[in-house]
Amino acid sequence: MSAHDDRRRSPRPAVGSVPARRGGVRIRDPKAAAFALVLAVLGTLTTTLGLTTEDSAPPPAAQTAEADPTSPRSPAASGGPGGFEDPGGTDGVDAGMGRSVPVRLRIPKIGVDTALMSLGLRPDGTLQVPPLRGDAPAGWYRGSPTPGEVGASVLVGHVDTARDGPAVFFRLREVEVGDPIAVRRKDGTVARFEVSRVAVFAKREFPSAEVYAAPDRPGLRLITCGGVFDRGAGSYESNVVVFADAVT
Repeated sequence: MSAHDDRRRSPRPAVGSVPARRGGVRIRDPKAAAFALVLAVLGTLTTTLGLTTEDSAPPPAAQTAEADPTSPRSPAASGGPGGFEDPGGTDGVDAGMGRSVPVRLRIPKIGVDTALMSLGLRPDGTLQVPPLRGDAPAGWYRGSPTPGEVGASVLVGHVDTARDGPAVFFRLREVEVGDPIAVRRKDGTVARFEVSRVAVFAKREFPSAEVYAAPDRPGLRLITCGGVFDRGAGSYESNVVVFADAVT
């Protein structure tokens, strides 16, 4: 600054800014402003992507009937109260554990540690789902065996919601063969599983007989939404299914 120029200089406006003028505004860089608008629109669309309807889970196989959750339970191995300690004392994995309602699910690989609610069937025969909220827990279908019993125990949860974003099973598609899963049961025992398969099925072609089939040993099925998102319907077009087998 020279001795003859003591005027205070204002910082030059950033590219794409809109400096104020008397009688209106002037866009210094129309292209940059247009690009910023596009980014804003994309951001809005991103935040609205997610389930917007109470999407039901696929119907169980025809031969599956709802079990009575209050039915007598056979003796089960004892585990540490309130935790995921090794239950111990079982007479082999294939024989299964006694009946006991699941209360908590843990999948270390994807950071899931959730309570479990009980779910039944809707009037149309499809499986109920937890409330459509980002903080909703996963749910156990009470028409399936309890985790640890012989057969396929079914757990379902949301992948995300339009309002709250990621939900309990948001990262379920990331699990891999060999990953451990633990389910704590009401009697204090823990049923342990290992992922054996991860599959994606179109909802209109969902293989209920395969997913809900009753194996001759304890198994677990975790189900959530996935695949392409149908904006018109407000739901996903496919289901992600994780198959897991019991381990000692």
